[in-house]
Amino acid sequence: MFDLELLRTFVSVVDAGGFTKAGERVNRTQSTVSQQIRKLEEQLGRPLLLRQRASKHIELTEDGERLIGYARRLVALSLEAHSVLCRGDETGVVKLGVPEDFDVQRLMGLLSGFAQKYPRIRLDTVNGLSVDLHERLERKEIDLALLKRDRLAKQEPALASWPEQVNWVAGSKLRSIEDPVPLVVYPQGCIYRNRIVHALESSGRSWRVAFASQSLVGIQAAVSAGLGISLLPASAMLADHRLLSVEEGFAPVPASELALISGSRLLTDVQRTLVEYMKGEMTGN
Repeated sequence: MFDLELLRTFVSVVDAGGFTKAGERVNRTQSTVSQQIRKLEEQLGRPLLLRQRASKHIELTEDGERLIGYARRLVALSLEAHSVLCRGDETGVVKLGVPEDFDVQRLMGLLSGFAQKYPRIRLDTVNGLSVDLHERLERKEIDLALLKRDRLAKQEPALASWPEQVNWVAGSKLRSIEDPVPLVVYPQGCIYRNRIVHALESSGRSWRVAFASQSLVGIQAAVSAGLGISLLPASAMLADHRLLSVEEGFAPVPASELALISGSRLLTDVQRTLVEYMKGEMTGN
């Protein structure tokens, strides 16, 4: 008999491409993840992963390749069975923080889908900059939060994370961008604002804030009107926006991610229900 928890860890390691990232996904330390993989290999009596000291990446053995498909199906079937049996039985309130620039239609789809699947769980949401949401988590004002953050920097473990592609954008009618570069930005503390300023100053260009807003709609409208340039997720670009190129002096920015963070190490049943739902429904921007 397979241990579903070990199979879940195995799938996470393969999907994440390593033990550290897998630990963030299943809320375990790297050493615990490694121990679980060894335990699974001991139960099967054969290695599943090729560990190469010179490489940070892992590779599947032939047996690992055989098992991964079955493992995915078993884990998915277990989650589906649990969801069907528990659907509608859980009650409670979950407070979720969502970034100001999170796509409204995408958010409404998530909220309505969760409400239909779990009608007895009340989901309260609050919007704000990632830095503000993190502070609310620490003050226990919200239970969970989606935070925009640097994907490559060392960060606190996340319950789940999704890569986010961001691009330099301008209005389609704004063709000449001279120094000081006019910027359309969020208030101080926004990861995009910090990246814009750092990138321009690193390349020796001067800049000025032409328009600032806490609203994604406001940022989009200002860019469309040609007030200045900005950084936007691919999903937030409008038809009258255009990508700015390296030839125009705008190099690609570092990778970012949307991370689901908890305000407590121990999740309640209803909080974990929301986490598992978001893992199944969310996709990268």
